[in-house]
Amino acid sequence: MREVAFIKQNKEKWLEFELAIFGKAKKNPDELANLYIQMMNDLSYAQTYYPKSKTVIYLNHLASQIYQKIYKTKRAEKNRFLEFFKTEVPLLVYDYRRYLLYAFALFFVTVAIGVVSARYDQDFVRLILGDAYVNMTLDNIKKGNPVAVYASGSNWGSFVGITINNLYVGARCYIWGIFGGIGTLYISLQNCIMLGAFQYFFYEQNVFWKSVRGIWIHGSMEIFAIVIETASGFILGASILFPKTFSRANSFKIGFKNSFKIFLSTFPFTISAGFLEGFITRYSIDMPNWLSSFIILFTLGIISFYYLVYPFIVHKKTQQL
Repeated sequence: MREVAFIKQNKEKWLEFELAIFGKAKKNPDELANLYIQMMNDLSYAQTYYPKSKTVIYLNHLASQIYQKIYKTKRAEKNRFLEFFKTEVPLLVYDYRRYLLYAFALFFVTVAIGVVSARYDQDFVRLILGDAYVNMTLDNIKKGNPVAVYASGSNWGSFVGITINNLYVGARCYIWGIFGGIGTLYISLQNCIMLGAFQYFFYEQNVFWKSVRGIWIHGSMEIFAIVIETASGFILGASILFPKTFSRANSFKIGFKNSFKIFLSTFPFTISAGFLEGFITRYSIDMPNWLSSFIILFTLGIISFYYLVYPFIVHKKTQQL
């Protein structure tokens, strides 16, 4: 069957799917499950005969939306909070995985720009971080603790203040995506270039490893979460710029709802990073190397698994249903 005929034959049925997704047509969980089975059949057919077609992208998006709606409304669900992190977010991350790729590519490129700029312009670090911060850090390096700044203030005070600030940074990174993703790009450039210059500064002062042991105890989750928030901002912006087969208003509704869920999923990691920065990082200079390395790798492993591996596991599981 030609693709045009396939679309014409099933167009009315797909419209019914869209109405069910947007809540304009009331469906109980059993009816939604039946819709999901039909959609998966159409998707399998399209993947077989039109593998590079936009029809496959469209059907795959509808199928994922219907699946999420089933989980949202099914009677047997007892723990909505758990289901949100266990199934809903991983499926969304899988659907929008290319935006994570864009965000990580931007992260590495802009961090590299910060490193190169700091290397070839001696005034760049002071321009980015400020004279007061650079002078304070140089003084701390002379005293033998380059990350002494993290030991200032009380544990609880640092934890609360740092967490609120990190949540604010993440929120700006996401919300500014409403300007077609340009706002998110701007915030990401600021943060990542600063990070690259910041780390090169410690390298230049021959205390790179000491800085890594301190900064990345909390930085693994904190920075990774910012990358995910950047991806969420790009998703929000893309929903406005590229509505695909949806109207721009409906595309924005879907993009906002889905990107906001991915953004919310970073909160536990951001709060955990704040806790580590407030209570653990301050003692990094006194820790044995193996302990600080373990904390860094363990925290990085947790968040990496959740956003980079687990979504594929959940997607594969749903395909087998």
